[in-house]
Amino acid sequence: MIPTLVFDIETVPDVAGLRRLHRLPQDLPDADVLDCVAQLRRTSTGGDFLQHHLHRVVAIACALREGSNFRVWSLGDASDPEPELIRRFFDGIDRYTPQLVSWNGGGFDLPVLTHRALIHGVIAAKFWDWGDDDREFKFNSYLGRYHTRHLDLMDVLSMYQPRATAGLDAMARLSGFPGKLGMDGSKVHSAFMDGKIDDIRRYCETDVMNTYLLFLRFQQLRGTLSAAQYAAEVSLSREKIAATGLSHWREFLEAWDANA
Repeated sequence: MIPTLVFDIETVPDVAGLRRLHRLPQDLPDADVLDCVAQLRRTSTGGDFLQHHLHRVVAIACALREGSNFRVWSLGDASDPEPELIRRFFDGIDRYTPQLVSWNGGGFDLPVLTHRALIHGVIAAKFWDWGDDDREFKFNSYLGRYHTRHLDLMDVLSMYQPRATAGLDAMARLSGFPGKLGMDGSKVHSAFMDGKIDDIRRYCETDVMNTYLLFLRFQQLRGTLSAAQYAAEVSLSREKIAATGLSHWREFLEAWDANA
């Protein structure tokens, strides 16, 4: 069975990159850099959400289902620099050639990761295989929107219609899963500025778990998993996170029971 790798990233503005890009003074405070760039962005686009290549990756969480095993973890250490986190992600793809699963990964996570990998000189050979090394990748690569080697659940469930997309939190809670707990993407930057990188990593892990559970439900929807197989997979994932004894997983399980 092909390993399944569910992933999610958390990002903050790349302040150093923004200084370089806009030729701003090195002694200009970070907050002033962000205010300046936000004003420029609003003038040119009407919004202030940074383009993908200007996001700095501060956390990557994964859930790996391989053989009889299942685990959820954050890549690297909390102190690791961005290039190391990205290298570990693409090294995992080289190692496992997994089925990638995400929620809006095609719209955000992967474009951020590929831009930032290029900036830092990270090698991602298997991810960028168009069939040069593996003929199967000519017709099913990680790069094609309508290929299945990377499954962006949000994109697929919306039938590729932007007006039909749904958020991870809503779909998770409507499906009886916990959804987001204690944080959302809008709070990541402030948490990072407060030095709460461990909180960000734990939040990212719970997002991955919600995505994995929705993936299992999707596999049941497709008929790939029977009702009994689906129940067994959910039970396995629940047992594995419970066995860690970690506080964020205890909170996750309590919310799961309350929302069931």
